[in-house]
Amino acid sequence: MHTKVALASILLAVAEARFSQEQIPVADIQALGNFGKPGEAPTLAGAVPGVLLAAADPCAKLSLADQIVSTLGSDPQVISAAQKLVAAEQNFNPFAVSVPNICGDASLPATAELRGIVPLVDPAVVGSDAENTNSASSLQSPFDAAGLSVADVMIAQGFSNFTVNGAAAGGNAGNGNAGNNAGNGNNNNNGATTSSAAPATTTTATPVFTCGGSRTTSAPAATTTAASGNAGNAGNNTNTGDAAGSGAAAGAGAVTNAVTGNFPGFQASSLGLDFGTCTPTVKFEESLNGRKAGEFTFQAQDPVVNKGQQEALNPNIIFNRICDQLVNVCNAADDAVTACRAAQSSLGGGAKDASTANAWNTALGFDGADINPDQAPKAGLVGHT
Repeated sequence: MHTKVALASILLAVAEARFSQEQIPVADIQALGNFGKPGEAPTLAGAVPGVLLAAADPCAKLSLADQIVSTLGSDPQVISAAQKLVAAEQNFNPFAVSVPNICGDASLPATAELRGIVPLVDPAVVGSDAENTNSASSLQSPFDAAGLSVADVMIAQGFSNFTVNGAAAGGNAGNGNAGNNAGNGNNNNNGATTSSAAPATTTTATPVFTCGGSRTTSAPAATTTAASGNAGNAGNNTNTGDAAGSGAAAGAGAVTNAVTGNFPGFQASSLGLDFGTCTPTVKFEESLNGRKAGEFTFQAQDPVVNKGQQEALNPNIIFNRICDQLVNVCNAADDAVTACRAAQSSLGGGAKDASTANAWNTALGFDGADINPDQAPKAGLVGHT
C-alpha cells in the first residue's frame, strides 16, 4: 500500500514539473523592458503562460511571438526571446492525451526570423528525443520553412507524432502551403468539411488536422481531418462565407460562429480602402472568453483576421493583429495596410473602452459598425479561436 502511494506521489511530482513549462520563456521577454513603450514587454511576458497551457491553441504561441517582434522591434535580443517562445514546449498532460498539439497554419509565424524553428515536446511522447534535438538545432540554424507550417517542418524533419490544430485560413492561397492549396475547399462553407482520413479523435503517428484550435475541437463545424503532409488544406474553415482564396469578396449574411461569435460577413469600406478578403472591424464586449462580469475586451470580428488571436484588454494587441493579417492572409492593398497602421499608431494607446473601438471602425471606413454583435455577455461565450 505504501509503495503504491509513494509511486503515485512520484508520478504526480513529475507531472507537476512538466506543467511548469509555460513559465520558461517569461524571463527573457520580461527582460526586454528597454524596447518598445513602457509596460509593453511586461504585458507581452504576461501573455506567455496562457498560450502555453495544455488547452491553448498552438497557433496562439506563434501569433504572440510575432507580436513581440512587431511591438518591441527587431533587435537581436528581441528576436532571440521570440525565437525561444516559438521553440517552447506547450504544457502536456500525458495522463489525458498521448501526443502534443502543433500549429498547422502555414502563415505563422509571419516574422521571417522566427520561421523554421520547431518546438520541444514532452519527453513522454514517442520520438521526443529526436524532436527535441531538432528543436535545439533549429534555434541555431532554422529549417527550410518556405510555404510550410510548423507541423509541416516537423514532419519534414522526421517527427509526426502529434495532433495538428489551426490549418491555414481562407484567402491564403498561393503561399505554397504543403499539401492542398489553402483555397480549395472553403467556398461559403457553413458546416463541417471532413476528409477521407481517420476520425478527428484518432491520435497516431499520422497528424490529425483539426481546424479552429484545441479549445474548440468538440465543435462539429470546426473539425476535420487530413493525412500527413496536408497541413495547408483549408477546406475545414469554421467561418461562413469566407473568400475562396482568389481575392473574391466573402458572402454577406449573418454568420453565427460558436468560436468567434457573430460576424455579419464581408463589408466594404466607405473610404474606398481595399482590405482584400477581410473586414478589419473590432468589437468590444463584456465577459469574452469567460472573463468576469464587467470586464470588457477588444477582439477582431472577422474570423479570418481573428484566427489564432485571443481577445485582449489592450486594444493595440488586436489592432496590430488586424494589420498583420491584412498583409499575411487578406491580400489587402498597400493603401489599406497604411491606413490600418496609421489607425493603430493613433488609437493603439487609446482608452480601453467603447470609444476606441468605435474610433477604429470609423477610421477604416466602417462608421457605426456594431461593436457588440454577440449581445454579450452570454453564458459560455468564447472570445477567441
